[in-house]
Parts: sequence; structure tokens; C-alpha cells
Amino acid sequence: MIHRRDDIRRDLLLYLCTDQGYLGGRSFAGVIEEAIAGGVTMLQIREKDACTREFFETARVARGITKARRIPLVVNDRLDVALAVEADGLHIGQSDLPLRAARKIAGSKLFIGVSAGTVEDALAAEKDGADYIGAGAVFPTGSKDDAGSAIGLEGLARICAAIRIPVAAIGGISLANAAEVMKAGAAGIAVISAILAQQDIKAASEALKAHING
Repeated sequence: MIHRRDDIRRDLLLYLCTDQGYLGGRSFAGVIEEAIAGGVTMLQIREKDACTREFFETARVARGITKARRIPLVVNDRLDVALAVEADGLHIGQSDLPLRAARKIAGSKLFIGVSAGTVEDALAAEKDGADYIGAGAVFPTGSKDDAGSAIGLEGLARICAAIRIPVAAIGGISLANAAEVMKAGAAGIAVISAILAQQDIKAASEALKAHING
């Protein structure tokens, strides 16, 4: 599935990042199916505590589901796993493999998103060829230990205004603030607990989708 930048902008709308710590014994595949049925438009495999084999197997299961459901699969950090499971995209942070190096290896096989908490980082990523920016943390969050200080809606708006590539906002985003995030210029929201920590996965996804579509 080759994505143009217009496709990516659309697919960022409701971007779910995985964390099996929230599953509470529920089936990973079942939860992902429910989330996509509820309106998730892009899925990122983000399993910070998994060994390489576990990460690969999780990504492989997700690849089967996302391919059948025709939504893009993104792998966090692990370029090797992204290529091995034939994912659509890779997401990297400021301390991960540099974007230019990742692009040299991946070529045109993957679109690549980059995390940025400042306008400077976002501009540098855009210059180096990033396809989208993951901006945040917008609000304080317990889902990411490395999220850093919250940039707030003003910080998000500054990043969105400074670059031409689409921005997915991440960090502390919930039903209560998702609409404000979209008004700040984001193409979409990236969430973890706002979906995965909820008892009814499909309903949580549907509610978020309705909020940001409105």
C-alpha cells in the first residue's frame, strides 16, 4: 500500500498506538479489530517492553488485521521489524535512528513520521523528508515515560503553523480535549489510553471519531 501525503493526512485522523499493558487479559487481535471497527484510521505498534521476537509477532498479527481492514500499519522505532512485516510506515523519535539513515535503508517502502516537541525539531524533520510529525506531548500523559514537558495547545498550534506536512497530536488526548486539539491545526490525534484503557473499545473509538469529525 503506497501512501501519498494526502492519504497520510487523512489516515492520521484517529491514530491508535498500542500498549498491551492496557489490555487487562483481553485479546490483542480482538481489541485491534474492535478499535478499527469503531473508526481507528491508522495503527502504530508501540511495545516498549517487548523483546524483538515478541515485537515482531505482535506486528505480524497487526499486519494481518490492518491489511484486511485496509488501514496503514506503522511500527514505532524498529525499522527492521517494519520491513520484516511489510508495514506501511515507521515512526521515530528524536533519540532513534536518524531520519536520513532510516530513509536510506527503507527507500520508498515506508512512509516515515517523526516525533517533535518544538518548532525547530519539526522544521528539521520536514527538511529531512519526514512525511508527518507526531507533536507533543500536548498534555501531561502517563502513557509515555519519555514524553517530556507538555507543549500545550499553543505549542501544538505553533508547530502546525510552521510546517506543511501533516501533524498528529499526541499526549494526554481524550474525549474532553480532542476537539480543541483539532482546532489547533492537527490533522488528527494519536491516542493510547483514550481507547485501550476503556471497557468498550469500539464505543470509545466511535466517540472519539465523532468528536474530531465534527
